[in-house]
Order: sequence, then structure tokens, then C-alpha cells
Amino acid sequence: MTTTTPAMPKARKRRRKTRTPNVSHRPPIIASDLKANALDLTPGKEHLVCPDCSTWVPITGMLGTPKLVPHHTGRAGAAERRRCTEGSNRRVIIEVEVDAWRTELIEAAPTTASRRATKVLPKPKVKPAPAASQIGSVPLSAEQVRRVFRQHQQRCSACKGEATGRDGQPLPCHDGERLAVTFLRLYRQEPRRRAVREFFARERQRFDRQYAALSKRTSEWTSVLPKVQDADIRRSQLPVGDAPTEARSVPLKTLHPERPTR
Repeated sequence: MTTTTPAMPKARKRRRKTRTPNVSHRPPIIASDLKANALDLTPGKEHLVCPDCSTWVPITGMLGTPKLVPHHTGRAGAAERRRCTEGSNRRVIIEVEVDAWRTELIEAAPTTASRRATKVLPKPKVKPAPAASQIGSVPLSAEQVRRVFRQHQQRCSACKGEATGRDGQPLPCHDGERLAVTFLRLYRQEPRRRAVREFFARERQRFDRQYAALSKRTSEWTSVLPKVQDADIRRSQLPVGDAPTEARSVPLKTLHPERPTR
């Protein structure tokens, strides 16, 4: 618990607002010329944006001569705070009713929201469609055609025997017949197609093995190429000194014998 003694100084109560009789010589600020969002006429919290430094400043003397209190610029990110000498103690003429100001502020809110930029959504990256010359036909398999044929039979009333003509005879289904013929043809061709696919798979593996061996041989030759070139250069150089004179001559006739004449 803190006790106060006569020897201890007592702090003086400070005023909430700056009060001074000084009045700026500049023309007064007309409240009706300001935007609704640059003015706050809430009773007891009167503020406006200073036209000189764009800072929210309290308005004092509402019961007498309204004016702006002495203030600093107070801008965010400023290097240092400077006193606003032109806007301090400037008179304010308030001829706007509080209810009219509040109504204008509420009506301006939707307009401000409509002018605000919407959130930019990234466009999905879609792979471009291939050109007509790049589109290749996908071979159908017997299993795919069989599934399509079964789905068709479940939906088609003619395949079920429920559709009849004027004479009461069941109607044929040309689509089902075409699917059945296609399935039988692909089913007969499936062994040959499987053999062709296996052949191309084996050839592809053989080509990959050959390409890997060739690449390995090329890399090995590239690694020893500097040593081979150095050996060729040293082999082509003659030794220092005179050539030997006592060496036996090479018999040229033995190397290149003459052909007997007939």
C-alpha cells in the first residue's frame, strides 16, 4: 500500500483537450464541403480530417467557437512528427445536422463498398487442347465395348424386348446389334493385339538397353580421351640427339618382293 507524505510532490491533473484562446488567421473550414467519411459529428467525439496534413483532429469549443486543436501531422510511416502550424487553431463552421450527417454516411457506405476492388482469384491453369493434327485415335478394347453394351442393354427397351411395333412384333435395336458385332470382332482380335503389344514392349526394352550401353561407352571414351591424345602427341615427338648410324638397314626386297616375270 502506497502512502502519501507532505514531502512527496503531487501530480497535477492534466486537461483532456488542449485549450488556447489563439485562433488561426486562415479562412474557416466549412463542414458541408467535407466528405461524410472525413467528418465525425458524434456528440462528445467531434473530429475531422485536417485539410493540410490529412490527420484526424479533435474539434474543441463546440459550445462557442469551434476550431481545431493544435496537433502534429501524425502520418503513419513519417520520419518524424512535425507540428501542423497551418491547420492548428483553425476555425470550423458546422452547419450540418448530426442526423443528416449520419444518414449521408450510411448511404455512402454501399457506394464505397461497390467501388472497392474485389478479391482477385487466380485463374486455374488449364492445359491447352492439342491441335487437330496431334489428336490420335485411342484403340478400343473388347472389355470397354462390353461395358458400353451392358449399359445400353439396361437402358434400351428394345433390347429388353419391351418395345413393339404396330403389328405387336418386338422392334430390333440397331445400336445394340452394332455394339455386339464390335465386341465379337474385338474379342477375336484381342490375342493378336496382345501379341503385337508384347512385341513392341520387348523391342522398346531392347532399344533402351542398347541406348544405355552406347551412352556408357561414350562416357567412358570421353573420360580417357585426354590421356589417349597425350600419348599420341608424345609418340609423334622425336627423341633429342642424333639418329643412330650403326643400325642395320632394312631389306626392302623382303618387304616388297618383286613379282617374277613370265
